[in-house]
Amino acid sequence: MLWNRPRVLVLLGLIVALGWWQWHPQPGEVRRTRLLMGTTVEVVVLGTATDQAEAAIEAAFAEMTRLERLLGSGYAESDPAKLSRSQTEMVVAEETAQILELGLQVARESRGAFDLGLGRLNALWGLDGPDPRVPKPDQIKAALVGLGPEALDVDGVRVRRRQEVAIDLGAIAKGYIVDRGVQVLRDHGVTQAALNAGGDMFLLGHHRDRPWHIGIKHPRKTTEVLATLSLQNRAVVTSGDYERFFEEGGERYHHLFDPKTGYPARACQSVTVVAPSTALADALATAVFVLGVEQGFELIGRFPETAALIVASDGSQHGSPGLEQYRAGP
Repeated sequence: MLWNRPRVLVLLGLIVALGWWQWHPQPGEVRRTRLLMGTTVEVVVLGTATDQAEAAIEAAFAEMTRLERLLGSGYAESDPAKLSRSQTEMVVAEETAQILELGLQVARESRGAFDLGLGRLNALWGLDGPDPRVPKPDQIKAALVGLGPEALDVDGVRVRRRQEVAIDLGAIAKGYIVDRGVQVLRDHGVTQAALNAGGDMFLLGHHRDRPWHIGIKHPRKTTEVLATLSLQNRAVVTSGDYERFFEEGGERYHHLFDPKTGYPARACQSVTVVAPSTALADALATAVFVLGVEQGFELIGRFPETAALIVASDGSQHGSPGLEQYRAGP
């Protein structure tokens, strides 16, 4: 399963975290962690009675666990796995249909830079396993057959796919699961919280008397912060070439593939996206990473209330016009 994401650094109050989310709970905060989706998922709730906060967090973890099994391609009975084994058509859960609809929207708007059908390609490169490798060109060519926004059709909860395509929701499902976890917190009366799934993060309300401050990690200098963002009721997700990769022949091969070539995209080192939902930020971060600065910012401009910080392949930094409103002051 392609769950893992590069981690953002979290700055809470005056505490600068130079690992990720490394801080000590303060009075009035309830903090819990759990291993889900191949990473550490952490929930912090503020401004809520301890018993209520703990009940809300437990309910959020239960919902995220349910959705992991429904949406993760590593589970034989998940919807993506069953859909990829089907005779090209099946009825899926409502949650799966929602993800597919959003993914197809980003796929169309990005002209195929984001693709939900990379299951065969991901398996071919093996970056999720112990033995990653550079496939042969003819293998890559075969894995690209049938890809594109037209490969899937969603009609309510009925989904049709091209026979050659294997569904993998790893570039969007984790964000969707974070959003659902946040909604459970809201349903339990929580108004201030942070939910972080290995770098897919949503910040609910304020951190005490001010917005949450989030430090974005430099993709090459691990102790440096590119920018500090001030966020409330917003998601932030980073995609980068430095979390899952291997080197062969002096070249780095990472897990963010260009669906047009079948090889790792080379336009960027990292992309951070701020958006109203974590699922949207998740998908856009991948698409922008593939597209690069100019086309990536064009894509960001087509989605209201989104912004991006791009570190290009040459190390230069570029902020979209909407990013300035989220930059934290001194």
